[in-house]
Amino acid sequence: MIRTILTSAARSVLDVGVRPTTARLSLLLLIFAGCDRATPASESLGPRDLVPRLSSSAQWGPWSEPVNVTGVNSAFGESQPTLSPDELSLYFASGRPGGLGGNDIWVSRRSSTDSPWQEPINLGAPVNTSSSDKSPAFSIDGLLLFFHSDRPGGQGEVDIYVSSRTHKDDDFDWGPAIGLGTDVNTSGFDAGPMYLQQAEDGPTNLYFGRGPTSVAIDIYSAAITRDGQTLGPALPVPELNFAVAGITDAHPTISKDGNEVIYFSTHPDGFGLADLYVSTRQSVHSPWSTSLNLGSPLNTPFTDTEPSLSFDGGTLLFISNRPGGVGGNDVWMSTRAHNDK
Repeated sequence: MIRTILTSAARSVLDVGVRPTTARLSLLLLIFAGCDRATPASESLGPRDLVPRLSSSAQWGPWSEPVNVTGVNSAFGESQPTLSPDELSLYFASGRPGGLGGNDIWVSRRSSTDSPWQEPINLGAPVNTSSSDKSPAFSIDGLLLFFHSDRPGGQGEVDIYVSSRTHKDDDFDWGPAIGLGTDVNTSGFDAGPMYLQQAEDGPTNLYFGRGPTSVAIDIYSAAITRDGQTLGPALPVPELNFAVAGITDAHPTISKDGNEVIYFSTHPDGFGLADLYVSTRQSVHSPWSTSLNLGSPLNTPFTDTEPSLSFDGGTLLFISNRPGGVGGNDVWMSTRAHNDK
């Protein structure tokens, strides 16, 4: 079933609580007219027909019914969650009161993976500023934190930064943030980073979204060193970008082995305003497979965006404005079991 997806829906990449209107139906026709990617047979069936055949990876079972992450969400809207490598810290962006700027990065702690999340605390300076600071992402060793910000002194509208710490268990040990330079950051919108640290034998290890503005984003990748130095200009990842005019493909999250990616797209054949998609590959040197809609229960007729895989691959955090939340966009969680367990 074709759903009306307007370009403005792409703003959910980075902006909390923005939903597209149903006006400008003619734009939908332009989106389809601008499509130069052949539609695979699997896509032509429509998203609900795909659900029984979807599998993120042969080694995993299906995703569970998502649950709202209580203790973290607020009435002010949350975005871009991520778990620390030990899964005892949950970082996310929020515009709730008590921050330093429009949106800040917050952290909630728990004493064990079976314990409830504690009251979130603002990360403070130097990670947060009076500008908008969002989309945290860890290195696998927990010593680097990538995020994006529109703070002064960058290359463009929004840039990607990295901060480091000495103690991986100290959420307030982060040092000054450093911009990734012109190989990654441009005069436009560079955001939603994902650092694939241990797949450094592959051609690239930093994935992110790029566009002229927060609308119509594509997924790019670049090679960077362990300390965040770029090794060449970022390039688009064609297998992960739907060739449909005016849509957003963004916020990739990649499995620890580098062979599974989940991202969100406003592709017009989805369940709702924005959906989660998955692609796999044989190795970090192989091309990505045709992306498939992850289907129900992850996707709904509402906005489902900004996925983040845990480092063990068994937990998926994402943002949704589906019913049952606290307010606006909330953090939701789904889990899956490994088939050998």
